Amino acid sequence: MDYVIEMLNIRKEFPGIVANDNITLRLKKGEIHALLGENGAGKSTLMNVLFGLYQPEQGEIRVNGKPVKITNPNIANDLGIGMVHQHFMLVDTFTVTENIILGKETTAGGKIDIKKAEKEVREISEKYGLAVDPRAKIADISVGMQQRVEILKTLYRGAEILIFDEPTAVLTPQEIHELIQILKALISEGKSIILITHKLKEIMEVCDRVTVIRKGVGIGTVDVSETNPNDLASLMVGREVEFKTEKIEAQPKQDVLVIHDLHVKDSRGLPAVEGLSLTVKAGEILGIAGVDGNGQTELLEAITGLRKSESGSIKLNNKELRNQPPRKVTESGLGHIPQDRHKHGLVLDFPIGENMVLQTYYQQPFSKNGVLNFKEIYKKATGLIQEYDVRTPSEFTLARALSGGNQQKAIIGREIDRNPDLLIAAQPTRGLDVGAIEFIHKRLIDQRDQGKAVLLLSFELDEILNVSDRIAVIYEGKIVAIVDPKQTTEQELGLLMAGSKRKEAGEKADV
Repeated sequence: MDYVIEMLNIRKEFPGIVANDNITLRLKKGEIHALLGENGAGKSTLMNVLFGLYQPEQGEIRVNGKPVKITNPNIANDLGIGMVHQHFMLVDTFTVTENIILGKETTAGGKIDIKKAEKEVREISEKYGLAVDPRAKIADISVGMQQRVEILKTLYRGAEILIFDEPTAVLTPQEIHELIQILKALISEGKSIILITHKLKEIMEVCDRVTVIRKGVGIGTVDVSETNPNDLASLMVGREVEFKTEKIEAQPKQDVLVIHDLHVKDSRGLPAVEGLSLTVKAGEILGIAGVDGNGQTELLEAITGLRKSESGSIKLNNKELRNQPPRKVTESGLGHIPQDRHKHGLVLDFPIGENMVLQTYYQQPFSKNGVLNFKEIYKKATGLIQEYDVRTPSEFTLARALSGGNQQKAIIGREIDRNPDLLIAAQPTRGLDVGAIEFIHKRLIDQRDQGKAVLLLSFELDEILNVSDRIAVIYEGKIVAIVDPKQTTEQELGLLMAGSKRKEAGEKADV
């Protein structure tokens, strides 16, 4: 059998943890091979070994049957291996072409030949159906386009083997569909692809084989045609996973959050939320469905005190909170799981233990007369780490060293532990595996069953349909419909999200 890549018995250790425990992965020419596992299972570590960012303690790598030592990414590039990272490595102020040739500049008479480079970039872009403008500035293009620039960067360097690390985590459904077409185009041109993911739907749609790793150990490789999402989920998590969240009927009570005629501007000073009104009751989960960029982010920032609003009213338990500082808002009974966990959820260079008290560190018993009591802080953190199954070598580990799913569990533990009356969960399961998603959904439903109000923002329609008791559809900064998840479909929601009038979409519930 001809394999283009063989990773044989790879072992990679970090202080206090074995990230890869003798894992074997073989990639055939012309296949899309999924690498599946929970957050923190060791998928990215294994691929960073292949790309030369890490050196393994033991094991062998072969490229086209020949043993190789990949001591840095330049050697990986020379061997035809390219990697599209989850967090893009692009310079915002440079153009697409400038980013692509960075480090591989072709010069004529001591000057960079940008015209020649632009022509080459355009040719590669057209060949693979990437549709990227070589002259556009990175700062001006969408996330999906930035990802295409990363793909072009690897192709420009002659990559025959492409590693994609969680490529759909930051994309809209439309962009995911387009990316899948791009992957198929790459394969038809003779490339081979390793796809790190935990989205089972995508594996079933686009992959040929899948290698599963669990807690750093290789569980095995299976043909996608001979498996199904339930079996893959069990292999990945080590137990059966419920895809449909079990919950009793909601018992909504009094209004907790009442927004009336709210107007908010975006960062450029343009209207983002225009006369929006919305009510969330105690004992219900209200989901907000909408295409990204319709005012969701600005709405949540206005509620949580992160953005000033122009006019209108935001009341929590009958108290006006509009344009109050964030601390006053959280002390009024609001918990916030933010959309961007790195920017607004954690201080990445603080230990995870200290991140657990970011909302309460100034209160007793965590501090007295302005002096922090670290013994109490870490005691609290240890309890939350156990309760929320945050997998970390210790409570003193820096937050940035944890996987995305474990960072998210830490934030959720911190916010729910404060027992807020209103919990705002923005993209709470973004980039998480099925086991972590199941865990988080149960926690949101627990909050609802305890009589709390939950406001859920998600771009995953199945999550909105699965978890919400009512769904508010947002379009161009307004709530255009409120529907009952039991009486609607993804198609109907999609129409409403695209601005279709309610009667055309067969609206069934009253606003």
